[in-house]
Amino acid sequence: MATSNLPNDQVHDMPNALASDYVYPFAAAPDIIRSNQKDIYFQDVLLEHLSTILRRLYGSRFSQTYNSEARTFTELLYLGLTTFIGNRTLGEEYCDVHQIESQSRQLPALGRRTGYVLSAILLPYTLSKLLPSLRLRIRLKIESNLSQAPKSPRASLYYRLQYYLLENLPTITSVSTSPIYAAFLAAFYFTGSYYHLSKRLFGLRYIFSKRLAPSEQRVGYEVLGVLLVLQIAVQAYVHVQNTITTTLPTEGSSAFLDDGVEVGLQSHQGNLEANSLLEPPNSTEKADTSRNRISVTTHTPLPPSSLPRYDLSDGSCIAWLQPKQQRKCTLCLEPMKDPSSTTCGHTFCFTCILDWLARTHVGFSKLEVQVEKQVWI
Repeated sequence: MATSNLPNDQVHDMPNALASDYVYPFAAAPDIIRSNQKDIYFQDVLLEHLSTILRRLYGSRFSQTYNSEARTFTELLYLGLTTFIGNRTLGEEYCDVHQIESQSRQLPALGRRTGYVLSAILLPYTLSKLLPSLRLRIRLKIESNLSQAPKSPRASLYYRLQYYLLENLPTITSVSTSPIYAAFLAAFYFTGSYYHLSKRLFGLRYIFSKRLAPSEQRVGYEVLGVLLVLQIAVQAYVHVQNTITTTLPTEGSSAFLDDGVEVGLQSHQGNLEANSLLEPPNSTEKADTSRNRISVTTHTPLPPSSLPRYDLSDGSCIAWLQPKQQRKCTLCLEPMKDPSSTTCGHTFCFTCILDWLARTHVGFSKLEVQVEKQVWI
């Protein structure tokens, strides 16, 4: 490697003869992970300061609502002040690693740095906003196809395939829990390269710039790779077994509760109404229509205006609820507005728990967080 391509803080410590012949090795998996953890720590510090500013200016509810946007902004700010302009991140400096192009072993060009920053931050944020609505549309489409399928070919391959997609739709459309991501992580443990998919797309790797003594050894995470491969194999075997032995639902599987409400017994029917509540309103759907839809499904009368019916910031409202800390919502950290209690006993603002379910899109199958089981106090 030429002297001009070496890190400046290492060139001055070695003779010229060695500096022109020495080739820095690629960084190992422990160095890369330690560097990434250090960067995440500093990003969290920035996020904490930004959240404090937003909370003081606009309140806790605003800070909680736009938490993902604030996190995206801090990540862009951090990488924009380091990687984008050609500097090392604090984690890279801490672990003595330098980012280079994998083929030329040169410092990354501006185009690659820009592509990496945008794909590593904006792409996950965009997917987090698009996937929930896309997942819901696919679910509704498959459920419609299954409900219109005739009785005779219910055991056909086409029907089984659609039912399989419906049952595993959250896993298939998820990024963090996808088996592809697990296989990608296992490959990193074995090779020590491309910890992020964005780095593989733009061909960015790390070199280790510290000169090790002969007694020092560099270790990898191959053992973790083996364990992860075994985990993937076991999960794949169990998944195949469950898929083969799964009994297809029969038509008309439903029951009536004491109050006359019909509940579907098929797994995909139970979550349909809850998911439809959290679907973002269409451009043609007015806000009042969305509120009416929630009111009908949750059997909750609408307040006469957009103002909350019960505002616990007023001490005379539900005065028996003491002490003061119990009158605050644990999601927005403000006095509760229209308190809503779940079946597990926790109490939140009605809008807070709906917003949280809409953002996370998890737990619809769990009794305690089903939307239709939120009870206003």
